[in-house]
Amino acid sequence: MPEIDNLSQYLADDPPTIVPLLVKPHFEALTNEQKLYAHHVSRAAFLGTRIVLRQVSPESEAIFGFILALHDAYHGRWSDLQRDAGITNEALQQFLSYATQFLGNLGNYKGFGDSKFIPRCPLEAIEALASAVPKAKEVLEKLKTPVAAFYATTGEPGKMHLGFPDKDHLSTYYPDSPDITQDEIDQISGFMAEKKLLPENTRLKKTKDGNYELLIASGLGNPPPEGGDAGPESVFVLSGSLGGKKLKLVYGDHIEEMAKIALQIKKAGLHAANDRQKRMMDEYAKSFGTGSLNAFKESQKLWVKDIGPMVETNIGFIETYRDPANVRAEWEGLVAMVNKERTQAFQKLVDAAPSMIPKLPWSRDFEKDAFQAPDFTSLEVLTFNGSGIPAGINIPNYNDIRQEIGFKNVSLGNVLSAKAPNEPIPFIHSRDLDVYQANRDLAFEVQVGIHELLGHGTGKLLQETEPGKFNFDEKNPPVSPVTNRPITTYYKPGQTWSSVFGGFSASYEECRAECVAMALGCDFGILQIFGFGDGNVDMSSKAGDVLYTSYLSMARAGVAAVEFWDPKSRKWGQAHMQARFSILKTFLDAGEGFTVLDYTKDDLSDLTIKLDREKILTVGRKAVEAYLQKLHVFKCTADYEAGRKLYDEMTEVDAWWAEKARPEVLRKKTPRKVFVQANTVERDGKVELVEYEATCEGMIKSWAERDL
Repeated sequence: MPEIDNLSQYLADDPPTIVPLLVKPHFEALTNEQKLYAHHVSRAAFLGTRIVLRQVSPESEAIFGFILALHDAYHGRWSDLQRDAGITNEALQQFLSYATQFLGNLGNYKGFGDSKFIPRCPLEAIEALASAVPKAKEVLEKLKTPVAAFYATTGEPGKMHLGFPDKDHLSTYYPDSPDITQDEIDQISGFMAEKKLLPENTRLKKTKDGNYELLIASGLGNPPPEGGDAGPESVFVLSGSLGGKKLKLVYGDHIEEMAKIALQIKKAGLHAANDRQKRMMDEYAKSFGTGSLNAFKESQKLWVKDIGPMVETNIGFIETYRDPANVRAEWEGLVAMVNKERTQAFQKLVDAAPSMIPKLPWSRDFEKDAFQAPDFTSLEVLTFNGSGIPAGINIPNYNDIRQEIGFKNVSLGNVLSAKAPNEPIPFIHSRDLDVYQANRDLAFEVQVGIHELLGHGTGKLLQETEPGKFNFDEKNPPVSPVTNRPITTYYKPGQTWSSVFGGFSASYEECRAECVAMALGCDFGILQIFGFGDGNVDMSSKAGDVLYTSYLSMARAGVAAVEFWDPKSRKWGQAHMQARFSILKTFLDAGEGFTVLDYTKDDLSDLTIKLDREKILTVGRKAVEAYLQKLHVFKCTADYEAGRKLYDEMTEVDAWWAEKARPEVLRKKTPRKVFVQANTVERDGKVELVEYEATCEGMIKSWAERDL
């Protein structure tokens, strides 16, 4: 029976790093109508919690109920529960730490890394807690195997990581389908693309008779009378290698939650600031009620055009990182207020974008015909519900909307500024520590800004848009700067970036955007926009400090990334970290001593990064741009084979990294932050903000009071 290596790496953080998402001054500055609008969208976002839990693992929803049952029975008096359960204080604290990490990730797999985490307290302590609370005991008894739900999947090490079921991993985007294969998933994705049936709000189930059911999230249990997005049909006969098998559309996945969400969205619409916001809410409600992603796309078009709202929102099935096929999306919801002061810097970056894009290492043939200036705001987050909170967002992800209408960028200011006290910083040499600590937040804000706007916001997919029609001159195709020959590949009708590049497309795109940030972050004009320097090149200035820290941060992230690589499956569990590892390799391969990993001890316990500050603008930038050029051109031209080969090479973890560096990275890993978020409560037409302590008890209480 296969065993799990190094079980300690899966133990829950104890204590977890808990930080408050501070937002009160920005919320209180809103009018009452704006507060009501924010309140109802926030409620809609949180009402999707059980959807996220079901998307993570079969047991996550039950564990969520177990934690809240314990809290509710004792009204948060955990010491009384400890006494009645007869467990030690240490066991209680270990359970509370686990519960906090669980709620911070909305599931028992890390939102950033996709690996399972398990309690440090023994199962006996969990059973003792349950014995004191009948409702919790009932939840525990309903779990088929509580030990496997809470703890390591003994004998099935692959189940400690999310991924394709046929690779022995776990994915509830394919529920009750242990024998569904990656090839079957890909075949059905291709069929759905032909039918123009979008996948983001679906799950795929293989039935016992070998047919398939496409579960569509909707508040109604039947297709709408006028038919769904694919027309009146609800059963399709498949072709190709699945010839003769049937695909049935099944509406009403997450039916209770979707109906409640649609109702809250309709209530939000009553307090919309303008007609565009009202129509946006109407399209959201239609989408969540009927399951129509065409309606959702209409909401996103309206959202892009809703420029500069005081309350910024976005909600739905958005990001596809956690689906191993990278097509089905996790539920998430954002509600935030604009920080006008910080937004000014981002608007200046938008204004400068047309002059910055030509500095990237490709010709106009591989860039949009015209740069459509997006809304780029710095936001203070009231609510972000999902498996984790990003530092920045660039959406919508639909390429046709991005190219024809545009997109929005947001930087989440109170996420960027949230830090834990006395947080250790491994792999940074003592000589660099002062400059690193003084500039890392500043460098990260610059990096996020460029990454979202000029990273995700650049590039043109060369495509045959419909049979015989192209968005480039197919008779005189562009010359690739990589091969110096005319391109020979492009996207065919109906193909998208993710459908061609598949499961590794998310990480590949994050890598491309990070490389843009590393390349253009060397531009002292951009650094001046953010308030650093006077635009003149000077590596000894404050702007030089920020740039140096940006490169150091990327290198440190690349070292730390191997925590998220599983030696058993040789699989990366986190898209951004896989990308950062490849950029570190680019630094190391640049030559001329640009970046070196320095150590004297055999166990690498003194490993630090040595990066030559004076070579960033020459050796470093040149190496990054060479890598970026390939990433970009292969993406633009649908060159899957070249892109796959390049990215596999750049993210390959060799024996030194796996056997020498990774153990030291695990020894020095620091807990990822979990955020305690406020709640809003409506009383007599007025909305109040309720905040919570940044403690385990405060985190659990915040979720208990959401009444989900």
